[in-house]
Amino acid sequence: MTILFKKIFKSFQSQGTLESATPYGSGHINDTYWVKTQEQNLPDYILQRINHKIFKNVPMLMDNILRVTEHVRHKLLQIPGSNPDRETLTVIKTLENLPYHLDEEGNYWRMYIFIADTDSYDKIDSPEKAYQGGVAFGAFQHYLSDLPGGPLFETIPNFHNIKMRLAKLHQAADQDVKQRKSRVQSELDFIASLSDEMQTILRLGESGQIPLRVTHNDTKFNNVLLDHQTGKGLCVIDLDTVMPGYLQYDFSDTIRTATNTGAEDDTNLSQVSMSLPVFEGFAKGFLSQVKDTLTPAELAHLVPCASLLPYTIGVRFLTDYLEGDVYFKIHSPEHNYQRTRAQLQLVKSIRSQRQAMQAVVDRIMG
Repeated sequence: MTILFKKIFKSFQSQGTLESATPYGSGHINDTYWVKTQEQNLPDYILQRINHKIFKNVPMLMDNILRVTEHVRHKLLQIPGSNPDRETLTVIKTLENLPYHLDEEGNYWRMYIFIADTDSYDKIDSPEKAYQGGVAFGAFQHYLSDLPGGPLFETIPNFHNIKMRLAKLHQAADQDVKQRKSRVQSELDFIASLSDEMQTILRLGESGQIPLRVTHNDTKFNNVLLDHQTGKGLCVIDLDTVMPGYLQYDFSDTIRTATNTGAEDDTNLSQVSMSLPVFEGFAKGFLSQVKDTLTPAELAHLVPCASLLPYTIGVRFLTDYLEGDVYFKIHSPEHNYQRTRAQLQLVKSIRSQRQAMQAVVDRIMG
């Protein structure tokens, strides 16, 4: 494996001598390695083998990432005191000047400069961390509000299209290949009761009442790096799903992951709820960056649609459970069912606090 890494390392316009390549992070899609160099004055790198079974057009995916990171870098260079090398990803091109390397076995690889002295969090323990993450995600959204050159490539078509996700769930329930439908009927009923409401954003977008933007589409809180020394929200990472979308997707998905007092697959549903103080911290940070580009319709539907992504992910977990666990990695036969129940419990908690959440947003926006 070391020989392979040395060969791949040399195929990029990298500096220094490869010392080691070790698995890095908690991602489930791509294979990620921290590449350390021997020289103290040269950077380390992040090397990733891209999962081309999920991302079927790697050249277009990498074109997206180049357009986004170069535009964010251009914006940062205009801000006194900013550090573009730490506040956005830096793509290292190959010797052929491509943003990816295709090896002899048909695997695609990419390389970034490793951003040192940073932290990422799977679980948030303070409103201040939520605020800093909100600033970073909001700034990312703000910087890309004027991205030139036409729409980005849709790396995973219909990724957050809840109408399509619901259709797949209904199909899985009708086929019931594992005879699990009877066990999950209450979850199916709850999902059905909210199906019309959860399609609000799609209807608003299709009618032109809210704009289609460049969105991250996977704003789990561990996809933002915080500076280890200052705690400042620094850099948004994992850009594979940056593509056209609605602002509510990014807002809702961070709420899903940052404010949950329980785990994504918590078996004790009494532990699953939305933390209002953490929500307030995130909302303050996010809105501080996007308030000048938000449309009135987008603002009006932030809180009413805040539970959209927990609902969507719950639908996806339940679909996979009914289909026989063919997509998500599981740790037990009931794992996807546990995930479903936890996500739907979070939906209930968010919906029960909408009045308080709206008061928070109104106060932030003045």
